[in-house]
Amino acid sequence: MSTLRTAAVQAEARPGDVEANVAAAARLVAAAADNGARLAVFPEAFTTGYEPDLFAGPLPRLADATWLAPLQRVVDARGTVVVLNTPLEHDGRRSLTDVVLAPGEAPWAAYAKQHLFPLERDAFVAGTGGAGVVVDGVHVALSVCYDAEFPAHATAAAAAGAHLYVNSCANFPGADRAHRRSVRHAARALDNGMYTAFVGLVGGSLGLVGGTDVHDPFGRLVGRLGSEPGTVLCDVDTDVVDRARAAETMLADRVDDLGGRDTRHVG
Repeated sequence: MSTLRTAAVQAEARPGDVEANVAAAARLVAAAADNGARLAVFPEAFTTGYEPDLFAGPLPRLADATWLAPLQRVVDARGTVVVLNTPLEHDGRRSLTDVVLAPGEAPWAAYAKQHLFPLERDAFVAGTGGAGVVVDGVHVALSVCYDAEFPAHATAAAAAGAHLYVNSCANFPGADRAHRRSVRHAARALDNGMYTAFVGLVGGSLGLVGGTDVHDPFGRLVGRLGSEPGTVLCDVDTDVVDRARAAETMLADRVDDLGGRDTRHVG
């Protein structure tokens, strides 16, 4: 059995103020570590805010990662691994990227968002493959916002061995949107027998509504936040994943190639 205490950190970013947002992330990671978290996940575009008017301008880079130094110091001191989503210019590409910070290691661009929302397509290019990290024996799959609206993305992560599917997101207001998210998030967990952690951004010019929630591999809600900043803690347990996949065998029984489709007009 492996367990991983995970902190889904819902917070508001200051638009365009990378220094302030990284400093805030450092404080929030320290607080999560005080509660035993070994993994902390932040919302989409937390370093700049989810601000389309800023996406076309200068972006953070990893060629010089000194802007991440305050957060890296906390990571090194407290031993917490961090998934920090940011607009990033890296290797000649601009993408919405999960940067991972781990104790004693240089930050790296782990995953670039593969499914771009329409208002992102002029500023960014899509990632070309999935990614994950293993922390304390728990396989954590990475995703960003719109990725999770495509069931195959989460299923590919589960088929690759993921116990936890994390999603850094920026959720728009609207009661019907909230309903659809709640159904979708539970389904991603239940259908794939894995924990899911959706981590929402708050505020900004678009009035983003947070909406962080965490589900266990049976689709049961572990914790949820409204529009207020806060943190949901979850102890990811690989034994629970094994039990869920033994009880609900859709992942193992899926047919990857359904062949062609025969459609006949009748009447």
